[in-house]
Amino acid sequence: MFIGHFGVAFAAKPLAQQASLGTLFLAAQFIDLLWPTLLLLGVERVRMAPGITTVTPLDFEHYPVSHSLVAVAGWALLLGVAYAVSRRSLRGALVVGALVVSHWVLDLVVHRPDLPLYPGSARYGFGLWQSLPWTLAVELAIFAGGLWLYLRATRAIDATGKWALWALIAFLLLIYLGNLFGPPPENVMQVAVAGHAQWLLVLWGYWIDRHRR
Repeated sequence: MFIGHFGVAFAAKPLAQQASLGTLFLAAQFIDLLWPTLLLLGVERVRMAPGITTVTPLDFEHYPVSHSLVAVAGWALLLGVAYAVSRRSLRGALVVGALVVSHWVLDLVVHRPDLPLYPGSARYGFGLWQSLPWTLAVELAIFAGGLWLYLRATRAIDATGKWALWALIAFLLLIYLGNLFGPPPENVMQVAVAGHAQWLLVLWGYWIDRHRR
């Protein structure tokens, strides 16, 4: 899942209005922001396996540090505590921690059985990625619903607040459709580079938030 995670981040804004959209993006995508670095370090592994699912050719062989449920809970606690200490907001900290965990829950829906509960455990996944129509329906519905909640909770205070948001929405949709219908990555290095590029989306979220109330 990709765009659905951003939908959940958008949806969280009414629950933590003082939290920047960039922070919400960071929390919702945290384990996918961490994963590319672990790939490059050789701590975790993925391989190209065209046809393994209808939606993605990636076979997630080993990623317990970023994507096991126990590890995700630990990352959620870490980010939640960091937010509580830096912003003095228990409510915001709870939302940030919940967003980190939400990533694993949504991945559980779409992944084939490759998500461990803890390092070395059996692996789980409901396999929605085996159906392109259902993947599109579920993920776009989450994104649209989250965006609707965000638009109800905020307003632009200048032109940047309006157009930077709609540019981001268009860009996210373009990336999403390109991933689904474009050529697959040629190697793991391309996957890692694309994963690191998501930090730009986090920065984009911070930029937007400074121009909306």
